[in-house]
Order: sequence, then C-alpha cells, then structure tokens
Amino acid sequence: MKLLFIGDVIGKPGRQVLGDRLRRLQRKYEVDFTVVNAENSAGGRGITPAIVDETLALGVDVITSGNHIWAQASIEQTLVEEARVLRPDNYPGSPPGSGLYLGLTRNGDAVAIVNLQGRVFMPPIDCPFAAMDRILEEIGANTKLIFLDMHAEATSEKLSMGWYCDGRATAVMGTHTHVPTADARILPGGTAYCTDVGMTGPYDSVIGTRPDLAIERLLTARPVRFQVASGGLAVAGVVVEADPATGQATAIESFVDPPFGSA
Repeated sequence: MKLLFIGDVIGKPGRQVLGDRLRRLQRKYEVDFTVVNAENSAGGRGITPAIVDETLALGVDVITSGNHIWAQASIEQTLVEEARVLRPDNYPGSPPGSGLYLGLTRNGDAVAIVNLQGRVFMPPIDCPFAAMDRILEEIGANTKLIFLDMHAEATSEKLSMGWYCDGRATAVMGTHTHVPTADARILPGGTAYCTDVGMTGPYDSVIGTRPDLAIERLLTARPVRFQVASGGLAVAGVVVEADPATGQATAIESFVDPPFGSA
C-alpha cells in the first residue's frame, strides 16, 4: 500500500494549493491513503470546523495537528465528534479528541495513524516515547501499518523517535518546522523516516510568514503581528510504500510540488 503524507498547511494560500494539487498527487503516486497536517490552516494558526470539512472533502482521509490545535476554540467539539481529526495524544489530563485513528485504506488494509508532540523547546507535556509505547500496545494485532506524525521542534527528538520506533512502526514523519529535510530513508528495522516533510503553502516566506514581518521582529526584538505570505505556493510531503503483511516500509520518497525554482 501507499500512503501520502502532506506537511503543515499554512493558511488560505496553503489550502488553495492543496486543493489545486491534491488529486493530481494522489493519481501520480497511486496512493491508498492520504494524511494531511492542517494545524496551521486557519490564518496560520489552528483549524476550524469549516476548514476540517473543506479539507476532508478534498479526499483527505485523516487530518493530524500539533501544538496549535487549541488556537481555535471552536475545534474542540469537532475533536470529540470527528475521529478523522487528531490532536497530539500525549497532552496531559483528558483533553477532547484522540491521537490515534484506526481505519481502512482504499484497498481494505487496516491502518493506524498516530499523532504525537515533542517536548524539546516546546510545552512540557507528557512523554511522547511513553505515549508511543502505550499506543502500540493499544493497536496490538489490529494492524501492522502504523504511521506516526511526530510534531516537534528539535531534530534530535524527531530522530530519536525514529530510532525508537524502528521495526515497530511503518513510518515516522516529522512536522512543525516547515522546512523539508533531505533525509527521507528507511531505517535498518524497516521504518521509513523523514525529519521534516515540509509545509504546504507560500515558500516565498519565513516558514509561512511574510519575510518583512519576520525580519522586523528579529531586528527590533519587539512583538510583531505575523501575517501569512502569499507567494511561491507549493505542496510538500512524502509518499511511503509499505507491505501490509509485515508493516515494514519498502520505499519513501519526499517531494515539493512544484519543485523549488520551477516556473
């Protein structure tokens, strides 16, 4: 089976380019299941129920998120009612929603999608490694196809999760930093890995923000209200091919569509 995973959708420009290109990417890669991280799709911060409906209607099977999932208060009821929208599972207490989705691909293979959040340079929530152990036990014999969105700031933490899951998950795909990394590979135990799959939205920007505003904040050290940029629209992500019988990845390919520098 083939899973298409698309990185952080940034505001209206990100939603626009996702809508323009998703179907073509699904056909190009002949994918069986599509996951999109959309935690920044509402004006660059959070997601709303209306955007959830819009995104799922494009042909997305599961929406993952991260630390900005709580930015729009209206999303909390959707997290309770819509199993296809995930929040990081390792938030403490009993927040609305879940970080685990169990379902079927288009060709009938059982699949698990997991969403976790890192703690290095981020809020000190519950341990993602302990959470992954618990989730793997919960998944049990339901499926061997297990795909993790590891939403984290530090490359070291994402890499550590990749090695921690090697041979126990099909793929560990990093999100949050919005810059695609060139390390998509299969680890020795058969787990596909990429430190950051990149963002979907305006690349003529500073991780999605208008460059002038990001520079102003750095030059002045004063608060600046960021605005989503609009130029250089592209979709970034990875395609993972896996064997349903073993759960091992057989290939991973990262992409930016259109490629950087193309007309």
